[in-house]
Amino acid sequence: MLFYYTRSSFIGARVHYPEFGIRMPKKYSIHGIDVSRYQKNISWDLVKDMQVRDIRIGFAFMKATEGISILDRSFKRNWRRSGDAGLPRGAYHYFIPGISGEKQAAYFIKNVQLKTGDLPPVLDIEETGGLPSRILVSNLKVWLNRVEQHYGVKPIIYSGAHFYRQYLSGEFEDYPLWIAHYETDSPRIGRSWHFWQHNERGRVDGIDAFVDFNVFAGDSLEFGKLLVR
Repeated sequence: MLFYYTRSSFIGARVHYPEFGIRMPKKYSIHGIDVSRYQKNISWDLVKDMQVRDIRIGFAFMKATEGISILDRSFKRNWRRSGDAGLPRGAYHYFIPGISGEKQAAYFIKNVQLKTGDLPPVLDIEETGGLPSRILVSNLKVWLNRVEQHYGVKPIIYSGAHFYRQYLSGEFEDYPLWIAHYETDSPRIGRSWHFWQHNERGRVDGIDAFVDFNVFAGDSLEFGKLLVR
């Protein structure tokens, strides 16, 4: 089920949490991280067990694939260990605009097996590769349609606020959106969103590197509706 939110009731100041090393946006109950090979070996039990006042890590996205030949070197381990720790997890594909969306979808599907309780697959798009917007959008839709057909769930789109507004606005309104927008009390994107990446320099037990922090827009019931069944 796809659900949407307006932002006005969620906007608020941030509160500094020294343990996480960043200021966290208020009025959100579900917090998460996203990782890749740059975080190296992660102790997922420590990640899941960390709690500071009312905040704990409730989900994790992790890089799986890029293009048609790059499998993130930490993905298999992260996927297995985060699942063993009982943390809701999601896998993302970094899209290369100049390569066939069909081939990129096939590569992601080959390397990512989803099960009940996982987050939907994510398409990460951050560059045009010099392509006109209409061709870029068409290629993205090929990936999205193929992946949705395979997994039976609508994928999430990840992008930066500026990139989304400039190249993608109006084309993907019926897809869940994960938006990156730092140094603001709420994303300025002109549409509803589900996940907000608000900081890239957080700290978490079990990870010896900076990590991206995110919030989910809704409550636990709405989060559960988004998961793979």
